[in-house]
Amino acid sequence: MNTTTILLLGTMLPGLTFAAYEPLKSTGDVKVVDTEFQYGESKRAVPLRIYLPDSRQAAPVILFSHGLGGSRKNNGYLGKHWAGRGYVVVSMQHRGSDETVWRDAPIRQRMSALTKAAGAKSFLDRVRDVPATLDQLAKWNSAAERFAGRFDLTRIGMSGHSFGAVTTQAVSGQSYGRRGQIHSDKRIKAAVAFSPSPPQFGASPENFAKVKLPWLLMTGTKDKSAIGRTTAEKRRLVFEQLPSRGHAFELVLDNAEHMAFSDRTLLGRQHRNPNHHKSIQAISTAFWDCYLLGDGEARAWLSGPQVKRRLDEKDIWLSK
Repeated sequence: MNTTTILLLGTMLPGLTFAAYEPLKSTGDVKVVDTEFQYGESKRAVPLRIYLPDSRQAAPVILFSHGLGGSRKNNGYLGKHWAGRGYVVVSMQHRGSDETVWRDAPIRQRMSALTKAAGAKSFLDRVRDVPATLDQLAKWNSAAERFAGRFDLTRIGMSGHSFGAVTTQAVSGQSYGRRGQIHSDKRIKAAVAFSPSPPQFGASPENFAKVKLPWLLMTGTKDKSAIGRTTAEKRRLVFEQLPSRGHAFELVLDNAEHMAFSDRTLLGRQHRNPNHHKSIQAISTAFWDCYLLGDGEARAWLSGPQVKRRLDEKDIWLSK
């Protein structure tokens, strides 16, 4: 039987081997750092939560964009796992569509406040936050003592949930409007979108014709949103309209609601299938390993029977 030597954040562990690629294995401790920076003439602030792997070597970077009304603290189960696999994970907080929108508002006004925050201004602020964050990481990488040399900015992934998925799609190849407006950042090499959304007025091949990066989309059969009225069926239009280039993937989790991809719930009422988070961690990790690290075993895992063994019977796994 072939064996694979485990690589711990760039350091070989003599004598420790596994018989097969296993994306749920965590290979190191994680340090969590909260910080923020400002950019532009308006001095717009972007709070960050940075998950650092236990290594001084430069590591690939994954940016994460939270959903509407969220914060940099969201999806910590992903940040910790990906960092434990050797990635630097940078969770951005987007002012104007974050938790401050609803936190201090009277209960009866919270929904209207969130709806207002889901507009075009917040969208544009978010897509500007992404390149600004990458620019800041480059500055810290060469100058800041605690982050000096920590970021491998030649290997960058982009991810997000809900409004964060919209942000992810925008900066990794989707186009908008009749003129095909693009907000992409060429530094991004691959993208993972949790609860993706088509353009407001529907999806068409023209919206996705310029998507050249590897995309992994995850949704659920009950993944609907109260704001924007995006249904589970509409979310699947994104994958349907992506060009067939051999590196587009879709995971549909059976009976998964919108918050199945988060570590939050709405009013604590939603049931969480304990296998969902494990499936999300495993498949997203294999995707990053494949497309950011060029790991051949991860590529084989994604295209082989191992994926379906990780999933529940009624989950759907597609690629094209």
